[in-house]
Order: sequence, then structure tokens, then C-alpha cells
Amino acid sequence: MFYFVVTVQTAINTGVSIGAILLAADCLEIMYTSLAPHGPLKLYHFIIIVAVVLAFLSQLPSFHSLRHINFVSLLLSLGYTILVAAACIRAGLSKNVPPKDYSLSSSKSEKTFDAFLSVSILASVFGNGILPEIQATLAPPAAGKMMKALVLCYSVVVFTFFLSSITGYWAFGSRVQSNVLKSLMPDSGPALAPTWLLGVAVLFVLLQLLAIGLVYSQVAYEIMEKGSADASQDRFSRRNLVPRLLLRTLYLAFCAFVAAMLPFFGDIVGVVGAVGFVPLDFVLPVLMYNMALAPPRRSPVFLANTAVMVLFAGVGAIGAFASIRKLALDAGKFKLFSNNVVD
Repeated sequence: MFYFVVTVQTAINTGVSIGAILLAADCLEIMYTSLAPHGPLKLYHFIIIVAVVLAFLSQLPSFHSLRHINFVSLLLSLGYTILVAAACIRAGLSKNVPPKDYSLSSSKSEKTFDAFLSVSILASVFGNGILPEIQATLAPPAAGKMMKALVLCYSVVVFTFFLSSITGYWAFGSRVQSNVLKSLMPDSGPALAPTWLLGVAVLFVLLQLLAIGLVYSQVAYEIMEKGSADASQDRFSRRNLVPRLLLRTLYLAFCAFVAAMLPFFGDIVGVVGAVGFVPLDFVLPVLMYNMALAPPRRSPVFLANTAVMVLFAGVGAIGAFASIRKLALDAGKFKLFSNNVVD
């Protein structure tokens, strides 16, 4: 069970790292195309740039050394959300905003698959609090500290996710793009928000995504370096430094390659949520509770846990199918190493 959880967590973190690299490169491309509309650089060039920067930053001594980055990341998230929400409200009131369409697909099967895909994406958004939530069950004083971390985590997630998504959907309808900055800076016509506001927002989200890439890569680094490092020698001795540089660079090169080959941001988030966060958040906790505390099989607690486990196992399976189906449909429309990020 332990190795299964570690494997799922590593897969989740790898998926998030790929998504962070892809979205950061997309933001760089937005800035570049606004300054040089006919420039020669493509999306994969910016993916390489982001991966190189992350490879350099990943040589920070330890996860503890990232605590300042985590705090700055929090401020960047709040700042980006406020700027984007303000820009969307301004755009929604503008005369230049495209016609709004709030209608859903006419196909019932399409609506069903989209609904389960949305559940998977929501699982990705809210699943990030699983670690502090698990640790919040520890004995005092850890429980109090972790509960505060949990409350802070979900407060930030709810504020940043819903404020930007609600204002973006209100301003552009169902045609809003997963990277709302693209909706605010359409290919044709003037930008729908002040240039300085969009520039600051792009800078904020770019720095935030670099921080996310650093944090989520740490689990993979720890797993790789357990077998390659020599604990008896200094962390920055040649014996430990060379494998560290090689393994971390290869890992980020793999993430960058996948991001460049399959630039499907929304689909990647859906797959990560369905395959990773749904079982990790809703299936494994109740399963481990039944295994560890062994309540009577006919007790309400055991039956409720089993019902939750079966229900969300089904939701995860259907969500995974819907996510992979969407990925396959999008892959049929776009070539590998496309220059555009697919929603």
C-alpha cells in the first residue's frame, strides 16, 4: 500500500510539473507574441527555456530551502487572481468583448463526459491539500499546526480558483480559454485590458509556475536520490553532486519533452485529477481507515466508507476515461509539438 501511494503521488507530481512547464512556456509565448507578432520562436522554444531555468533552480540545497519560495508563491497567487479578476470584469463591460455564449453541448453523452472531466479537474485543484489534511490527523502539537495549514490552503484555493473562473466565465462565456490571459489578449483586435495590468499578471503567473514546478518536483528528486546519494558524504561533494545534477536535469528534460510533444493543458489536468487525485483523496483514505481501525463490517462507519470508496472509484474510472477520450479527440485535431496550447 505504501509503495502504491508513493507511486501515485510521484505520478501526480510529474503531471503537475509537466503542466506547470507548459503553462509557464505559454505565458512566455504570450509576452513574446505581443512584442514580436511575427517572431521566429515557437512554443517548444519557451518550454526549453522554462526547463533550463527550473534545472538551475532545482539545485537548491533542500526542500526546506524552498520555504521562502512557498511564501512568495502565495503572494503571487493572490496578486495574479486579483489582477485577472479585475481585467475580466473590465473586459466583460467593454464593447469589444466577443459575443458571450453560455450554452452547453447539445449531445447528452458529451455533457456527461464533460461533467466527469470537470470533476477530475476540480479534484486536481482541491487535491493539493491532501498532505496537510492527512498530517492534520496526527497527535498534538502537529495536529494544530497542520489544521492551520489546511485551513489556509483551502482558503487560498477557493479564493483564487473561484474568483478567476467565475469572472472569466462571466466575461467570455463557455469560449473562455484555460489560460484566461489568451482571452484577454485575442489574436485579432485590441487587448481587452490595460497593457501594464496584463504584463504584471503574466509576470506573476510565470513566477508562480516556476515555484510550483520546483515544489512538485521534490518528491521525484527524493525518490531518485535515495538510491544514488551517499549519506556519509557531503551533499555537494562530487560523489553526490554529479548524480544530483544528472538525475534532476534528466527528469526536467522528460517533463519538458512531454509538455512540448502533447501541449494539452486542460486534458493533462483532467488525467492527473482522475488517475491521481481522485483515488488519493477519496478512495485511499477511507480504505486505509477501514484497514487500520477495522470497524465492524456491518457498522455505519464501515458501510459509509465502503460506499464512498466504491462511488469515487467509479467517478475516477469514468473521469479517467473522459479525460483520455478528450486527449485523444484533441490529439486528432493537432499535430505533435504543436505551437498552440490546447484547452
